[in-house]
Amino acid sequence: MALFNKEPEKNPKIQPTTAPLGSSTSPSPAPSTSSTTSASPPRANGPAPADGRAYLDRGSKISGKISFEGPARIDGEVDGEIVAKDILTIGEAAVITAHIRAASVSVAGKLSGDIVATQRIEIRPSAKVSGNITAPVLSVQEGAQFEGHCSMQPEGIREDRKVTVFPKEERVAQVAVGGQKQA
Repeated sequence: MALFNKEPEKNPKIQPTTAPLGSSTSPSPAPSTSSTTSASPPRANGPAPADGRAYLDRGSKISGKISFEGPARIDGEVDGEIVAKDILTIGEAAVITAHIRAASVSVAGKLSGDIVATQRIEIRPSAKVSGNITAPVLSVQEGAQFEGHCSMQPEGIREDRKVTVFPKEERVAQVAVGGQKQA
């Protein structure tokens, strides 16, 4: 009922302006204007335009690669890869199975996959994270669940280091050969 009360309030403001032009003409523009006005408020009430961010609500399911230029929030399901140049917020209702690269990541839902953030990663109390995470700043709040490896080095330093991993058989052989040289 409140919606119906709001629309008539807007129509009288529009109708007196259009009434001098013609009473038969004013009803036609008024409904189109009111329908445009009706479509705008629900969007303004939603989180995406109000915050200036992309938003995937509950019930949305996406498979594949997703890229965000600005801030984004996900409350749906994603399977694949997520790349964000700004803040990525994963809501409590979200179920994510993806590799994530972003400037900053805040997790409150279920996430399975690796996260690489250039600024920070925040794991909130309701979060369940399974995967490796890399960020210069890490915040794990009490009650959060995290299973995986963590690296808190800036990304540039991490890439400069070269690590060679040998299969287990070769490592055992090198230790045995090294031990004979020293003896």
